[in-house]
Amino acid sequence: MILRFGYVSTALHLWESTPAHTLTFTNWKKLSKDEREDKLKRVTGQNIENTKRAIYYNIAQGIHVYRLSSSIVPLATHPEVLWDYITPFQDQFKEIGELIQKYSMRVSFHPNQYTVFTSPNDRVTTNAVKDMEYHYEMLKMMGVQKQANMNIHVGGVYGDKETAIERFHQNIEQLDRKIKSQVTLENDDKTYTSRETLEVCRAHSLPFVFDYHHYWANPGDEDDLVNLLPEIYSTWNQIDYPPKFHLSSPKSEKEYRAHAGYVDMEFSLPFIKSLVKYGEDADIMIEAKMKDKASLKIVEELSTIRGYKRIDGAVIWIK
Repeated sequence: MILRFGYVSTALHLWESTPAHTLTFTNWKKLSKDEREDKLKRVTGQNIENTKRAIYYNIAQGIHVYRLSSSIVPLATHPEVLWDYITPFQDQFKEIGELIQKYSMRVSFHPNQYTVFTSPNDRVTTNAVKDMEYHYEMLKMMGVQKQANMNIHVGGVYGDKETAIERFHQNIEQLDRKIKSQVTLENDDKTYTSRETLEVCRAHSLPFVFDYHHYWANPGDEDDLVNLLPEIYSTWNQIDYPPKFHLSSPKSEKEYRAHAGYVDMEFSLPFIKSLVKYGEDADIMIEAKMKDKASLKIVEELSTIRGYKRIDGAVIWIK
């Protein structure tokens, strides 16, 4: 079987490489009309260039799984800004997409924590729809909208989990069908457990992105991971890629929900061995603070285990 490892957004091995430079609405308001447009274009252009640099770096390092930054375009969905970021940057986004396809890289987005579909506030849902449309538009400009996913959480509870889930069922239908077809759901570390998230995924035929750290922090009254894996894999049956998992380890005993800089092997091995026992390929997104450095480090450490062979920078083959 094959395990491929990836990382989130910023390649720390590269100098000044963040693809998430920002412009706040407060600072935007202080600028003149011409200055506003110029600043938005300059920041976006820099973020796109750093995204491209990360893609080239991934190709060189043998990293095939990568999460794109949600902050490439500042103020893209702000109701008082709503600027045209498509026309000036079509060619640059297309170039990134061509690289992704040429080198068979698996990319995704993870919209922020405010993009939820369980809120009783209609405005929150409206903003969530806009945010998903923004992410989909970027994928569309890259030409990878049919192969890349946008991963979200079920959302908040608002005092009544059952009612909140019903709102999710209703509100998620506000998404355009093409956008919804690229959505994945992830269990979280406080509210919706793996079993609860899995049930929501089944109701909408959405793939389930299982987060091991969240499962550990918020297990609920659930089955052992070995028993959950067949159900997790089954949600990906109609997808051309292997299931995707998230992996990080606790920062400390006290801050057990926070992510550590690197991935602790002692914490992670039960998860890895469960995947190996199941025997099917998987892609694993490393969510550690040290990003690409953490991803490459865990692959190096795994390669020292008998039967685990490193066959690319961030890829392990297991007999």
